[in-house]
Amino acid sequence: EMHFFFPGYRALCMAENATHNLHNLLTLRGALVRDPHVWSRYLTEAIDVFSGRADVVFASHHWPTWGHDEIVSFLSTQRDLYAYLHDQTLRMLNTGLTGTEIAEIIQLPPALENAWNARGYYGSVSHNVKAVYQRYMGWFDGNPARLWPHPPAEQAKRYVDAMGGIDRVVTLARTAFDGGDYRWAATLLDHAIFTDADHAAARELYAQTLTQLGYGSENGTWRNFFLSGATELQSGSFGTPQSTSAPTIVAQLTPEQLLDAFAITVDGPKAWDLDLVTDLTFTDLGRSFRVTLRNGVLIYLEREPGSDAALHLSLTKARMIALAAGDTSSPGLQIDGDAGVLESLFSVLDPGDPDFEIVLP
Repeated sequence: EMHFFFPGYRALCMAENATHNLHNLLTLRGALVRDPHVWSRYLTEAIDVFSGRADVVFASHHWPTWGHDEIVSFLSTQRDLYAYLHDQTLRMLNTGLTGTEIAEIIQLPPALENAWNARGYYGSVSHNVKAVYQRYMGWFDGNPARLWPHPPAEQAKRYVDAMGGIDRVVTLARTAFDGGDYRWAATLLDHAIFTDADHAAARELYAQTLTQLGYGSENGTWRNFFLSGATELQSGSFGTPQSTSAPTIVAQLTPEQLLDAFAITVDGPKAWDLDLVTDLTFTDLGRSFRVTLRNGVLIYLEREPGSDAALHLSLTKARMIALAAGDTSSPGLQIDGDAGVLESLFSVLDPGDPDFEIVLP
């Protein structure tokens, strides 16, 4: 996310670092936590370096801001927003509060709370505070009772049993729903569904609960998650709506990135007993790699082919991309040595499941 100044147009591009809402410090789809301290520092730098020379500020999303005073006000509000979330989260975690607790009690200053460009239409104060906590503290909040909990399905069975069975849990959830406490209803029904995913009353009430949570969300990504969960309960998983493996993107990957992609699909337990050594040469790039699979770990090192490898593959990068997709038979792949090594490698690859469920166990 780089800032660009175009002096001929007196125009400053802020990428996605200053938009007309609160952005994500951690995307709900999953990512590394972004650093709000650095974020705010570079907004300060942009104000200092460019605001006196810019007539317009624009970003990768949303509308432009015109005029010196408006530019400074807009960028300053954005800067203060991320700095405040960062600094206040750290202040409160240093008093012993957890991320969830901080997210419940933190209050933005009125000037930020009432600024339209700081509203949580995309990121939210709640999950951004938890992201700051995660960045510094990790998943463990220091309470030893939470150090080694049961996984969700096992927790659910125990909670449901302790509350008197699944029908009793659904009754309690109905009371919470009728009282407008959708958050508690969702928590109860989460346990119910993880105990019996086919319980009709639990599924229906859970879908209604998530729908109400979605309708009540100012934040677009929260709304999407709530309504996606409701859809899954009512009509089943609808899969991943987009693919990150578009051919034009994959074609730009380096050999190292392609091999990394291979490595994270290795099913470790299936590969525990394999000891494979392969030399891989990209004929169009003039680069070779020694690839080993041992202890369930695929490791690569750029080096010239050697006679000690059981298999030597020669192919173009485009053919490697096809190979990664499981195509081992089309032309353009030269195999020298034990072809069984390649067969053994592909037998332990797990490509993942883009249609996994988010509400059901």
